[in-house]
Amino acid sequence: MASTLGIVSPIQMHFDTPLMLQSGEVLPAYDLMVETYGTLNAARSNAVLVCHALNASHHVAGVYADASGKAGELGWWDNMVGPGKPLDTDRFFVIGINNLGSCFGSTGPMSIDPATGKPFGARFPLLTVEDWVDAQARVADRFGIERFAAVMGGSLGGMQAVAWSLRYPERVGDCLVIASTPRLSAQNIAFNEVARSAILSDPEFHGGDYYAHGVVPRRGLRVARMIGHITYLSDDDMASKFGRALRRADGALDAWRFSFDVEFEVESYLRYQGDKFAGYFDANTYLLITRALDYFDPAKSFDGDLTAALATSQARFLVASFMTDWRFAPARSRELVKALLDNKRDVTYAEIDAPHGHDAFLLDDARYHALIRARYARIAEEIA
Repeated sequence: MASTLGIVSPIQMHFDTPLMLQSGEVLPAYDLMVETYGTLNAARSNAVLVCHALNASHHVAGVYADASGKAGELGWWDNMVGPGKPLDTDRFFVIGINNLGSCFGSTGPMSIDPATGKPFGARFPLLTVEDWVDAQARVADRFGIERFAAVMGGSLGGMQAVAWSLRYPERVGDCLVIASTPRLSAQNIAFNEVARSAILSDPEFHGGDYYAHGVVPRRGLRVARMIGHITYLSDDDMASKFGRALRRADGALDAWRFSFDVEFEVESYLRYQGDKFAGYFDANTYLLITRALDYFDPAKSFDGDLTAALATSQARFLVASFMTDWRFAPARSRELVKALLDNKRDVTYAEIDAPHGHDAFLLDDARYHALIRARYARIAEEIA
């Protein structure tokens, strides 16, 4: 698939300075996979950090070369980032970082624990959104970036953007929070728990040490992903894509045979997505990241007062939500907007009537892209 950025390559950054985690544990050393697009200007003022969601990575845009040297895997937000796109790499230097604990090259459960010579597995330390942000700040330091023109993310990436505005308020110019929330609802935590339970109950999980057994808890991962996909799409979008269409003809002789095989198109879609996910994602990583999602709550240290929690923020905010997103509903974004307004912050809020549910933040909605484009045009003018 074509990309205006063309073929890109990631780099691996190694850090020897120990990282103190929110849990009290310490990572003595670690690696982070990083990808950049565009050119950092002389003043180092045009850098934008793009934070990724649960199953994404540092590969934000462009394509990787496959074994033959031809263009292969497309970045997960390639429609947003690139020359002439809403986040224009002719103007900005864009950085994507694979979070700690992920399974795309950064140090995580699949990595070798120096203390044992074996993969960390379930022994990998618990991580939080704040830990990811602290690690990202060291990447910025490595590039000599004292302040990001913007930090941007959708879903879990939006949580990281919020955390950046609180942990490093002087280092963020604009904060773009898309299809996200300042804290998960009880329903969201419940969905995550069901998905984790599917993995934990898989006989091939082996307490998280499945690497040593040469197996993968595919059944658990498959179910976890199927649960996720149901929540990422709106009811209307799922109906328009699949409806109640059957994979067999209604007049087939076995039409009324009692069966748990795939009957409906929507079942086929979910099983395909589940199988695909189980083929490339790590189960321990899934457990780790969903728990970090659950724990994120800036207001917790302020007796639940989100306004008080956001008092230290200095960035200008653009908050966008999608009306059909019931996983990260607009009401959660409005909570964030209200708390920012209570603090008299510069906030722009857009609630977009797109039919695609939570996945809308990844898709080509003209109104949504125009909103992002206008914000970055404003930022570009100010740093010119």
